[in-house]
Amino acid sequence: MGKIVHRLFDLTLPAHKSAFLWGPRKVGKSYWLNHNLQDFILIDLLKTDVFADYITRPSLLRERYQDTTKLIVIDEVQKVPAILDEVHWLIENRGISFLLTGSSARKLRKGHANLLGGRAWRKTMTPLSCLEVDDFDLERIMFTGLLPPHYLSPNPIEDLRAYVADYLKEEIAAEALTQNIPAFSDFLRVAALSSSELINYTNIARETGVSHKVVRTYFDILEDTYLGFRVQAWKKSQNRRMIQAEKFYFFDVGVSNYLARRRPLMGSREFGKSFEHYILMELRAYQAYKNPDLPITYWRTSTGLEVDFILGDKQLALEIKSSRRIHQKDLKGLQALRRDGAVGHCLLVCLEKEPRMLSNDIKIMPWKMFLEKLWAGDYV
Repeated sequence: MGKIVHRLFDLTLPAHKSAFLWGPRKVGKSYWLNHNLQDFILIDLLKTDVFADYITRPSLLRERYQDTTKLIVIDEVQKVPAILDEVHWLIENRGISFLLTGSSARKLRKGHANLLGGRAWRKTMTPLSCLEVDDFDLERIMFTGLLPPHYLSPNPIEDLRAYVADYLKEEIAAEALTQNIPAFSDFLRVAALSSSELINYTNIARETGVSHKVVRTYFDILEDTYLGFRVQAWKKSQNRRMIQAEKFYFFDVGVSNYLARRRPLMGSREFGKSFEHYILMELRAYQAYKNPDLPITYWRTSTGLEVDFILGDKQLALEIKSSRRIHQKDLKGLQALRRDGAVGHCLLVCLEKEPRMLSNDIKIMPWKMFLEKLWAGDYV
């Protein structure tokens, strides 16, 4: 079992500056706060007595802290949307700095809460990267995922079971995001089974027993609660007819495999899907921490030629294969994309041990080497 050596997430707030810090539950926000900030005021809205105080009287924030010079951290801020009006006033009139953490922006947006109109930075924390742990076991993380308590757990399956039961279902119900928990539970399983594939809202609706409009709402809920995300198609091709459908991935490969009841073993098709999912998690972490405006898309033609991910405006095209030996036929998608227009880098990321060139402009890259170069800024 590996151990966490550091977190890549970093946040240094200048004087009188505030920020939102979003991310799913158990991703490590509270741990990071307690180990990286000093001399701050914590208002933890997960505590029932604290929540009861502020849900009835948000003005307590102003009454208690308008003269403080300390950073104020409000944990799970979405539980009391009205408190953001008081935060706004204290920023404007007292120059107080806030760090506002949360695991769901949906309740704030749907309730038209005060999101501070540009007065606070937006930051996101993601699950672990391989650069944050030592003794990284690729096959093991397909089962445990990369939420810190699950990755470190001696019994990750039990922790995943509790996470799904207590959070993905009950917490979402408590937030009043959906009332039909059985249908939503069925949707979670179907969404996990179709992870990394083109979203067919009609088919998912048929398997879930709800309308396709409800299925779209369910996907919106997962995105708003940072439990999943859709990857858009790259749409700028001028020479080919392109697929326009979205793809969906859960935020964590372990959660996805648990929901789908998959046990991906090295060499299986399920492992290949999970490996692609894991590399995308690394890309998302890089995007969140280093380049928030970086688009991540995929490329697929109507004839079935595909490239898994494109970063930027074709700055980097990536095909992901969980193979220990890559052959010429594995390059079809990248070669077609190269013919379709200029691409900064074309890489096939895989389980081979050493980098090599299989064609003049496409490089075969071991996955760990690719991630080290990505985080070093070599590609984007």
